[in-house]
Amino acid sequence: MKIPKRKLFLLIIFAYVAFSLYAAYNVFFSSKVISRVHRVVKKENGEPAGGVRDGGAAPFLNDEWNPWEDEQVEYNSALNRRRDVFKKHLAQIDVNKPKRHKVQIWGKAAIGLYLWEHILEGPLNPTDKVAQWREGELQSGMIDFSFYTGPAVVQGHVPMDMNSLVLVLNGREQQKVSYATRWLEHVQSMVQSHTISHVAVVLLGNERCNNDWIGPYLKRNGGFVELLFLVYDSPWVNDKDVFQWPLGVATYRQFPMIRPNAQLITSSRPYLCNFLGTVYKNSSREHLMQVLKQSGLETECITGARERWLPQETTDSLKQYQTALAQSELTLCPVGINTECYRIYEACSYGSVPVVEDVLTPGTCAAGPSSPLRLLKAAGAPFIFISNWKELPAILARERGMNQEQRVDRRRRLLEWYASFRQQMKERFTEVIEETIFKSG
Repeated sequence: MKIPKRKLFLLIIFAYVAFSLYAAYNVFFSSKVISRVHRVVKKENGEPAGGVRDGGAAPFLNDEWNPWEDEQVEYNSALNRRRDVFKKHLAQIDVNKPKRHKVQIWGKAAIGLYLWEHILEGPLNPTDKVAQWREGELQSGMIDFSFYTGPAVVQGHVPMDMNSLVLVLNGREQQKVSYATRWLEHVQSMVQSHTISHVAVVLLGNERCNNDWIGPYLKRNGGFVELLFLVYDSPWVNDKDVFQWPLGVATYRQFPMIRPNAQLITSSRPYLCNFLGTVYKNSSREHLMQVLKQSGLETECITGARERWLPQETTDSLKQYQTALAQSELTLCPVGINTECYRIYEACSYGSVPVVEDVLTPGTCAAGPSSPLRLLKAAGAPFIFISNWKELPAILARERGMNQEQRVDRRRRLLEWYASFRQQMKERFTEVIEETIFKSG
């Protein structure tokens, strides 16, 4: 039977449309994706690729094959090797990186404030000077220091998260020695219990250098104190385990840290010299006052003598003293029980040149060509040294002959020297601890 041409044509058109729809469905809607590059046989149950098990049907085609797979594996492998090399490099840097150390300082004497605020220039919080508890942190060299001071810093109640300690004590008189000994015994128990491993002491020593009481605590004598920073010209100083330390300003009388400014350096000072202090009978200070009076120099110098020593300044007396330092070219520093006195450092703070009575005082402090004040002399202190106050009138006569430019230049040099001296003490303190405790221990 013949099929009409019209029906045949329609049948062909219908088949074409049906095939087109099927193809479109497979392209846009089918979930089965076939790689245009290549297809591989999926392994089933661990069968080798391309095989047929037990005459079964050939395995079906499913997974994509990546023609760059070998290159990707090689790239990832090289990347991992580079990562490993970089990690080892970082680890080596960490190993070679200088190690930082942590040290706590317990300030159980006022001289601790000179160490912290004037030498190390560390912050203290709260700023209230009569606060029961004050603390601060700073970095110096490879050491992270933390500082605790105040009446509330008591034995057993200071946070201890490191194994190295600097204890600041006062051993000037017997009552202070008894208090200092109790602290040393407390620290000794901490060493014995392995709470701390390294101990250094900063000690305001006896003015006659009678410090035998602390000897048994030194490591060289079987004790636990590895380093001793000692005030005054003690014969113990050997720059190995005992180092000399400056007395500093009277922080116990609230003398502040003075920051130099232009006015302090360039101002015209109305007085040649000053001396405010206690005058004891038959003392060098009494001789000084006599020289000033006999030479008619009292009007050119600020003087204020009192017969009785006062342990604390009032607000008015401290202000009067600071004003005298700031308004005079020279500060007269007669000897007391020891040649080294707070007045020397306080004068330096204001750029008032200390006139120091350069004589040894009774006691066991070291004698020699550089004593007294060997620490300051070794640092090149730009002071005026005299052996007798009878030399004072000639010194003041020279002062009258100086012009303002000369005085300003000298004042600047004194302030620069004092800042440099404190920096040297900071570096020395830090380096000695690093060398003695951490590199040897």
